[in-house]
Amino acid sequence: MPRIRVLSDRVANQIAAGEVIERPAAVIKELVENSLDAGATRIEVEFRHGGRSYLRVEDNGCGMSKDDALLCLERHATSKIVETADLDTLGSFGFRGEALPSIASVSKFELQTRPADAAAGTEVLVNGGKLVHVRECGVAPGTRITVTHLFHAVPARRKFLKSDATESAHIIQTVRLYALACPQTAFTLVEDGRVLFQSPACTTLEDRVAEIFGRQFTADSLAVDASDEGLRLTGLIGKPGVSRAARHEMITFVNHRPVDSRTLNYALIESYTTSLPKGRYPVAVLFLEMNPAAVDVNVHPAKREVRFRSEGQVRGFVIRTVLQRLREFGLGAPVVETPGPEAAARSAERFAEWQRVSTFAPPPPSPSAAVASAPVPAFAPRPEVAGNLAPPPAAASPAIRPPHSEIRLPPGASRLAGWRFLGTAHGDFALFESPAGVVIVDRRAAHERVWFERLVAQFATGQVESQRLLFAVPVELDPVASAMLLDRLPWLARHGVDVAEFGRNFFRIEAMPSWLEPEGAERFLRDVLALMRDGRLDEKNPRLAEDEFARLAAQKAVRLPDTISEADALALVAQLFACAQPHTSPQGRPTHFELSRGELARRFQR
Repeated sequence: MPRIRVLSDRVANQIAAGEVIERPAAVIKELVENSLDAGATRIEVEFRHGGRSYLRVEDNGCGMSKDDALLCLERHATSKIVETADLDTLGSFGFRGEALPSIASVSKFELQTRPADAAAGTEVLVNGGKLVHVRECGVAPGTRITVTHLFHAVPARRKFLKSDATESAHIIQTVRLYALACPQTAFTLVEDGRVLFQSPACTTLEDRVAEIFGRQFTADSLAVDASDEGLRLTGLIGKPGVSRAARHEMITFVNHRPVDSRTLNYALIESYTTSLPKGRYPVAVLFLEMNPAAVDVNVHPAKREVRFRSEGQVRGFVIRTVLQRLREFGLGAPVVETPGPEAAARSAERFAEWQRVSTFAPPPPSPSAAVASAPVPAFAPRPEVAGNLAPPPAAASPAIRPPHSEIRLPPGASRLAGWRFLGTAHGDFALFESPAGVVIVDRRAAHERVWFERLVAQFATGQVESQRLLFAVPVELDPVASAMLLDRLPWLARHGVDVAEFGRNFFRIEAMPSWLEPEGAERFLRDVLALMRDGRLDEKNPRLAEDEFARLAAQKAVRLPDTISEADALALVAQLFACAQPHTSPQGRPTHFELSRGELARRFQR
């Protein structure tokens, strides 16, 4: 029988490091938090090679004596709390005393520190959890911690690190979060000897946000400041219509601690329900201040998640505050994005030209085979009926038929023998009379299915039509999105999106697919990056990536005209039936349904 043993401190620290220190950005987070808790007004962060080989955090805080410098490397040694009750009045970022011993156990760790009233400083060197030396050193008041060869003692952990660009992006994002949390502290960020970010102490949050995210972010934001029953909410929220495809720019703080709170995120999303289109997310930098006893920060090793004592009170307060601010701005009505007349005309012209020079071919190699193998809808005309009826005319475009264009029959038009277009209902639905009954088609869902399969076929063959933009569209991204974009520029270029790097985190969109409006280029690129960050668009799996890319593109490409002729309507349905999966849109919504003659007779008791 195996015997039970007590793990050594070194092994215990390395195990704990797996919970607290998961990547280089986590090291920076813990060290920056310690600097802020030490009262630092100036913090400098430097890293090399994505943080794998070198990390340094230097501050002008209170510093430590020799005894404290040695004691801080012991597990659960901290100056932040003494008793459990101290958690109810917690005002510091750190409190567990696990970070420094965890970091020192998986790296070469050097600590140099000096209090302002001491004549000399203290240097402590630890390599893989083993103390190497303790000696005096000359150093400015404050603390400097240098971490090299991270995870050299834990090769399995090092193997799972991402590319240098990705790890660098996470470090930059972490420093920016704490720069937002403490505007009164000056931050400097250096990568491979180059200064990336340098911000002096700012008097207002708006100044710090403008330095980090750009002036456009603050110009598109509304200031928030409200208090109620021990709660205070301050910060910036996006104006109605300013949105993102993912939640990555919904940044929230609780008592100045960066957190990822479901309560706050869902309260924000609910507040914008009538102000943003479905599937879009607001942008916000919000600070919630409350009694520390009313929030539990000790629920996650990285302290990113919190639990409120009264979830309902916090949620209601945030919703009321944000809604009130949106009403004051005067744009509480839903925002519906519709193209202008000029944009619709350009889209129609390009689509007509595209249709003239190419024919739609679904993923199977032969269009005729695709039509033969496609599922036959229950309301399709019987073969004996179809043989005696002439096929109806079809338009050159499934959505808009330009004047004086040649009408051609798309694949699947023979299935529509005996069909008659009755009109549209509520703009989005086309009504048809067929030999089997009445058919109602969701025009948007049908268009999206046709476009989706057309684009998937283009991506599979590498024949994506791209258009150069007369004026390149500038885009500024956050560090994580920038790193992801740089890694995927060749893949995007093969799909018609040509983006050039124009500086650190700055890019220019120089070409887009021909089916996309130039004014939608930036938003389309941001949506693609959001899908990548959510893991739904991975170029390492080409089939799934192209399907997700085409699904997003189909949503952007569809432009429904206000009116539709019978030829246009029948052409749309014919092209829909030529698809491999005509019954649902790319999002899984039904494209049509049928009321049979028998069902109609039963409804009217005939």
